[in-house]
Amino acid sequence: MSDASFFKRGAGLTVGDIGALTGAELGAGTDPARLITGLGPLDRAGPADLSFFDNPRYLDQLASSRAGCVIVAAKHLAAAPAGLPHLVAGNVHVAFAAAGRALFPAALTPAAILPAAGISPRAEIDPSAAIEPDVTIEAFAVVGPHARIGSGTVVSPGAVVGTGCTVGRNCRIGPQVSLSNAFLGNRVVLHPGVKIGQDGFGYVPGPEGLDKVVQIGRVIVQDDVEIGANSTIDRGAVRDTVIGEGTKIDNQVQIGHNVAVGRHCVIVAQVGISGSTTIGDGVMIGGQTGINGHVEIGDGAQIAAVSVVAGDVPAGARWGGIPAKPVRQWFREMRFLSELAKKGRSPRHDSDE
Repeated sequence: MSDASFFKRGAGLTVGDIGALTGAELGAGTDPARLITGLGPLDRAGPADLSFFDNPRYLDQLASSRAGCVIVAAKHLAAAPAGLPHLVAGNVHVAFAAAGRALFPAALTPAAILPAAGISPRAEIDPSAAIEPDVTIEAFAVVGPHARIGSGTVVSPGAVVGTGCTVGRNCRIGPQVSLSNAFLGNRVVLHPGVKIGQDGFGYVPGPEGLDKVVQIGRVIVQDDVEIGANSTIDRGAVRDTVIGEGTKIDNQVQIGHNVAVGRHCVIVAQVGISGSTTIGDGVMIGGQTGINGHVEIGDGAQIAAVSVVAGDVPAGARWGGIPAKPVRQWFREMRFLSELAKKGRSPRHDSDE
């Protein structure tokens, strides 16, 4: 297998530059002029690579690392071997991420598939669509009647921008993305396979089976939202589905009709959010969590992975479990059940004695 990377190294940054960029302090004996051009894990990084250490589990890898520089927290300084160039950061992950963005800016957003910019002659664009300058629309993309696409946006092969949809400026619309009944703000990133604006799931029992409930709302995706591959967001039934600015949604997430997600939320993979749920600002939802319909989750709440949220969650709360409840209560119950299991008995058996 070839070792070639899809993201080529650039001119790089000196260790001093990285320290200034991230606010990290130069470690004792570390040469600020040392050039860093890449990133790597502790056990594979070479003399021109930046790595990080923030978990004692990897002490052996730190001891033998050949990295050109390692970002460490002050509490782990004693673990750094003598002679290993290092930077000391208050938040190791934030500093490493900032350095990565500077070293590999091309990895920040999906690039066009084909090298040619502009509108491909193999794209299908309705004459009534409004396309601003400096838009790239690649082969086999489809742009429907009265759609609008802002400058700096890239529409990848096989993507569909449906009738009347608006896509803001500097957006990335990945391959096989489908947009209908949707308005997107600026700098929105949609990874491959995202589907936005299709029917919500609505049926009522009728005399001859299930009768369909029409879905006539829209999807509003605000600025700086990023949505992972194969996630789906249904349009509203009689109100809009809204994704607030700065929110990041992982792969394979399902968001039902009429859901309102606040600003700067994090929704991890395989989360399912049922219709008419309201999620506040700054909420974090762990992977494989299910959320019932018509639930309200307050600002800043955190939901543990693999939970089921059946009722409202207060602002700032930390909940988890099935059904979800305050984390301390959940842990107490789990510990109690674990202790009972170890004894091989239950409260019912105790009462029978």
